[in-house]
Amino acid sequence: MRRRLTGKVVIATHNAGKLAEMRELLEPFGVAAVSAGELGLAEPDETGTMFAENAAIKAHAAAQATGLPAFADDSGLCVDALDGAPGIFSARWAGPDKDFSGAMGRIFSELDRRGAEDRRAHFISALVLAWPDGHTELFEGRVFGSLVQPRGTAGFGYDPLFLPDGHARTFGEMSAAEKHGVDWQRGDGLSHRARAFVLLARDCLGQAV
Repeated sequence: MRRRLTGKVVIATHNAGKLAEMRELLEPFGVAAVSAGELGLAEPDETGTMFAENAAIKAHAAAQATGLPAFADDSGLCVDALDGAPGIFSARWAGPDKDFSGAMGRIFSELDRRGAEDRRAHFISALVLAWPDGHTELFEGRVFGSLVQPRGTAGFGYDPLFLPDGHARTFGEMSAAEKHGVDWQRGDGLSHRARAFVLLARDCLGQAV
């Protein structure tokens, strides 16, 4: 049975971009949110082999450390011609300095090295909501598109090189609201993280406002 989230929640991230997006998505529900980074929580080792596993590791660590419900997103870019890479290693491709410009360059270098012309790719977001007693909820969202030369300075991570299907602008050229693309009446969103969040909101946050 799904469990309703009320009161305060910990967003288990130290990533400023993810934190901003999650707070924007939570805003209509009046849920107070504090991040793991703001609380000075250590980042757990992400030893999972799937997005859902790593999200669960982060969410449970924050819930146990704070005694509050916590949710975590683990997400990444999967490039078809690179056998799904960088995938769960998307952040690691950017290195300790979070150099996503270099990571985007590496993707195109790898495609060139393989002689691959296929530019299809998709983003995945696994969102795990965990309670201190171990109760867990999992929601996943995906958005499909293609890779283009990086355009735009909005968003974060790999957003500038990702052109979602049916759109003429990359995520890096969209405002946060456009990238989320949430339509509560339709029960859908545009970005992978928004699509996962819409499912979470439906089952754990109640009626959207």
